Amino acid sequence: MKKTTAYFLTYFLCPLALLLLISCGGNDYIPKPRGFFRIDFPEKEYHLFDSVCPYTFEYPVYANIVPDRNPMAEPYWINVEFPAFHGILHLSYKPVNNNLSQYFEDARSFVTKHIPKADDIIPTEYHNDSNNVHGIVYDIKGSGVASSYQFCVTDSVRHYLRGALYFSTVPNNDSLAPVLDFVRADMNHMLSTLKWKELRK
Repeated sequence: MKKTTAYFLTYFLCPLALLLLISCGGNDYIPKPRGFFRIDFPEKEYHLFDSVCPYTFEYPVYANIVPDRNPMAEPYWINVEFPAFHGILHLSYKPVNNNLSQYFEDARSFVTKHIPKADDIIPTEYHNDSNNVHGIVYDIKGSGVASSYQFCVTDSVRHYLRGALYFSTVPNNDSLAPVLDFVRADMNHMLSTLKWKELRK
């Protein structure tokens, strides 16, 4: 019996223990970076938005346009919703009456509220002479900013329109980067097709 036990310890347990010790390895573990879900983007196709609002533009077929239900909303304020991405572009319209500089200053103030979270704020002048649309597009960089794309445009005489893109998720623009790039292209298309209409009396 003792011989059997010694044989078992020598030829089975000892090699097993040695194998376990060797397999533990050193401190060479490298954590894998956090992965994100793969996003399948739809084909880009656009509809014309033409309503009682004093402006028109083309918007994506995978977006919905709804009135702004906020109690503070003014006439012709709408939201362009992107359900698949949980994003909303808020569009706020104002008629111009010798107050254009104040509108642009207000828009700049909204943008500067993102400074604590922003890595960089890049303002770019926008001009579309054929449609008489001029203004500023703000690209707001930073993983924690709430709105990474905003713009304010006007015809300098009658119309002013401000847009701000938000996502109803915890801000993490590293993971949202592909979606931001995809939707930013739609925003640029909307701006390039924006046209003014006469104000309703």
